[in-house]
Amino acid sequence: MARDTKIDANRDASDIPKGGWVDQLMPAWCRPYIRLARFDRPIGTWLLLFPCWWSIAMAQGAWGNGWADLRYFVLFGVGALVMRGAGCVYNDIMDRDFDAQVSRTRDRPLPSGQITVRQAVGFMVVLLALGAALLATFNLFAVLVGFASLVLVFTYPLMKRVTFWPQLFLGFAFNWGALLGWAAVRGELAVAPALLYLGGIFWTLGYDTIYAHQDRHDDVGAGVKSSARALGLGKPWLYVFYAATLALFAAAGIADAYPWPYFAGLAVGGGQLLWQVWDADLDDPHDCLAKFKSNRLFGWLFLAAILAGYLPGV
Repeated sequence: MARDTKIDANRDASDIPKGGWVDQLMPAWCRPYIRLARFDRPIGTWLLLFPCWWSIAMAQGAWGNGWADLRYFVLFGVGALVMRGAGCVYNDIMDRDFDAQVSRTRDRPLPSGQITVRQAVGFMVVLLALGAALLATFNLFAVLVGFASLVLVFTYPLMKRVTFWPQLFLGFAFNWGALLGWAAVRGELAVAPALLYLGGIFWTLGYDTIYAHQDRHDDVGAGVKSSARALGLGKPWLYVFYAATLALFAAAGIADAYPWPYFAGLAVGGGQLLWQVWDADLDDPHDCLAKFKSNRLFGWLFLAAILAGYLPGV
């Protein structure tokens, strides 16, 4: 009975923040667009950006430049914001009927009627154009790698209709920056970024399965498939996903001959992942969201581990 009460009490929670900087500072006409692109909820941008930054930091060190060239970090930061926004717009266009049936998402701009599909498509085109302009500043090989990611971006929203593992396909798309970051710096690919990419996929499987538990009950009625539904309250699988993440990131460090601070930092990050699973209440949507957002801390810890490998005297 207590479990059912907790679920029912949280089903009315919207994922759109109210009363924040969007409502206080922005004109009414642009608020739906900001919320459509999730500019008011930056955690997705961080999760898209970190694999890019990890790869850039590792590639610059392998290239012999250390990590002094901040241009790539800035460009990828802006690019992650823009492309995550475009992806969110496309996702909401495709999912507007599903979103109308889920408590957490029914007041998003499209299902609530704040903007039309035509307006959303126009906004998405603008964001994609900005992303293409940023991509064009890189070498030709990186441009080709970047454009290849669009196949994943535009197929991901369809996956929840046909498989219980859309989180896996999100991992394919969200960690592409591990390949693109290296390609932008080096003009080629190597074993290390491939291992970062694979490790990132398992990382996404972990954090997005936790995230999907927010909608586990509403998804049944809406016909939405997810790994949360497939696994149920399957914490052991979350441990497996995060263990694979750490093993593959460690292998990337070995492939790139990293010194011990890299592995020490990765171990600290591993502690954060372990805490997520151990402490998570998968029946509490608010706690699932908090644990999902805590992956930003893991992103910073792993980036620090990579950079620590280039400290003087190491």
